[in-house]
Amino acid sequence: MLAVEVRNLAKTYGVTRAVDDATWSAAAGRVTAVLGPNGAGKSTTFECLQGLSRPDAGSARVLGAEPWTASAEHRARVGLMLQDGGLPAMVKPLPLLHHLSRLYAAPASPADLAARLGIDEFAGTIVRRLSGGQRQRVALAAALIGRPDVVFLDEPTAGLDPHTRLIVWDIVREQARDGRAVVLATHSFEEAERIADDIVILDHGQVRAAGERAAVEGGETLESVYFRLTARSRQ
Repeated sequence: MLAVEVRNLAKTYGVTRAVDDATWSAAAGRVTAVLGPNGAGKSTTFECLQGLSRPDAGSARVLGAEPWTASAEHRARVGLMLQDGGLPAMVKPLPLLHHLSRLYAAPASPADLAARLGIDEFAGTIVRRLSGGQRQRVALAAALIGRPDVVFLDEPTAGLDPHTRLIVWDIVREQARDGRAVVLATHSFEEAERIADDIVILDHGQVRAAGERAAVEGGETLESVYFRLTARSRQ
């Protein structure tokens, strides 16, 4: 079942065509990795899918609905992890997770998430004083606390040490095994190769490749395909 559908999506800022007739989708029970250079249109596409921006043309639908007009019940079925920001600066991690859990009918256990992600190690520190990697762990826990049907993750392992990165990859794969659609933006070929079922490559707002990872790779490495496709678009 398709949980995320992008169809002929277009978004322009001034003279910049941030997203240019892009079409791709993400299915429930699978991890879809979206790769592309800086300025490729990843963030703009995610903003449309999260209801933070409206497209100029085409459509962006999550669980069959337009995110910017979706109900509160629909929004509760979507988890979001931003690469930076989105967390209150003066609160400690565990009180934040407990507060968020009370907003959902059947939340995940804040204590279990905190233990799994090592948040207990810095639970007494306010968010503003956390390192980038520590904030990433809290942001991921916040995105998963409501047991969403669709999870958007923006650079989920940026700034993490290798051990924690493996834990996060395991958690992401578990979300897919539990039937959720996971859509993540990443610059890491290793990350995409380790956990993604499907790949979307964006450049200059256009889709250069989309589909099952093996089909996109076509016998090559993901890295070589990526550079071949994005270099061609820049000639």
